[in-house]
Amino acid sequence: MNPIQVGILGVAHMHAVTYAALLGEMSGVQLAVIADEDEVRGRELAARFNSRWEKDYQTALSFPLDAVIVASENSRHREMAMAALEARLPVLCEKPLATRVEDAEAMVAESERRGVVLATAFPMRHSLPIRRLYDYLQTGALGRIVALNGTNRGQNPGGWFIRPELSGGGAVLDHTVHVIDLMRWYTGSEVVEVYAEIGTMHRECPVDDMGLLMLEFENGVVAAHDPSWSRPRQAFPTWGDVTLEVLGTEGVAWVDAFGQRLLAFDETIGKMQYVPWGDNADHGMLQDFLRVVREGGTPAATGKDGLEAVRVALAAYESARAQKPVRLSYNR
Repeated sequence: MNPIQVGILGVAHMHAVTYAALLGEMSGVQLAVIADEDEVRGRELAARFNSRWEKDYQTALSFPLDAVIVASENSRHREMAMAALEARLPVLCEKPLATRVEDAEAMVAESERRGVVLATAFPMRHSLPIRRLYDYLQTGALGRIVALNGTNRGQNPGGWFIRPELSGGGAVLDHTVHVIDLMRWYTGSEVVEVYAEIGTMHRECPVDDMGLLMLEFENGVVAAHDPSWSRPRQAFPTWGDVTLEVLGTEGVAWVDAFGQRLLAFDETIGKMQYVPWGDNADHGMLQDFLRVVREGGTPAATGKDGLEAVRVALAAYESARAQKPVRLSYNR
C-alpha cells in the first residue's frame, strides 16, 4: 500500500511543528510538502522533517497529495481550505475554523457540495480523560445534565495571535472553541444564548486576554466558561489547562484533560514543569483524520463542529460589545 501523501499549508501555528513530528512517526504516511510564505520558517521546518518546501500553497496543491493540514494564521484558513477542497483533497483545519461565521459556513458548504471531508482540529475529543467522562455520561450515572463549568486558561502566545487582522480575536476566540466543542458533544445540544464579559487585563496588547462566558443550550443546560490567557509564564508549570465540571441530577463529575502528568523541576528554566505520561490527543486526532482519508467516513470533529464553535465565540464578542445577552439562530 502506498503511503498517504500529506501536505501542510501554512506553519504559522505552533501546532504545525507537532503535526509534522507526529506524521513522521506514523507508518504509511509521508509528509510530502510544507507550504509557507516565510522562507526561513518554511525551509527550516521542511529540512527538519525531511520534506519539501514551497512558498506558494497553490503550487503545493499541484503535488500528488492525498490530504492537507491547514495550520496558517487564522485569517487565512478559508482561502487555503477552500483551495484544497476545490482540489478535492480532504482537509484538517486548525482551530478556529475561521474568523467570521460566513467564512466557516462557506467552508462547510464547499465540503458538502464536493463531498470532500473537512475536519476541525479539536484534539480534546481524543483526550483519554475527556473521552472517559463522555462514556460515563452515556451510562446515565449522573442523570440529566443540568450545568457545565469549563476552563481553557493559557498563556498569551504573542506574535500573530495578538494581531487582530491575522488572529481574528484574542483569548476568547483562541480558547473558547475547544471547550464549546466539548460542551456541545457532551450535551448533544446547541448554544442558543451567550452573555460575555471580555477585556484586556493581564498584558498590554491589541486583543482581549480574558473573558467569562455564560451560555444557555437549547435543551436547557446552562454553562460557564473561562478562556483567559491568565497563566503566568514565569511560574506556571505548563502553557494552560482544559477542565470541565458536569453537574447532573444524580451527581457531579470533574475532568482535567491534562491530568495524566508528573511534576518535575527543570533546572534549565528554573521552575517546575508538568511532564505528561498519558495518551497524546494530537496523535489521536491525526490518526482519526488519516483513517477517514484511507477508509472514508466522518471525522470525530467535522467542519460543522468547527463552525458552531466559531459561532459561539463570535457571539461572545457581540455580547460584550452590546453589554447584553445575544441569542443565536440556526438555519435548519
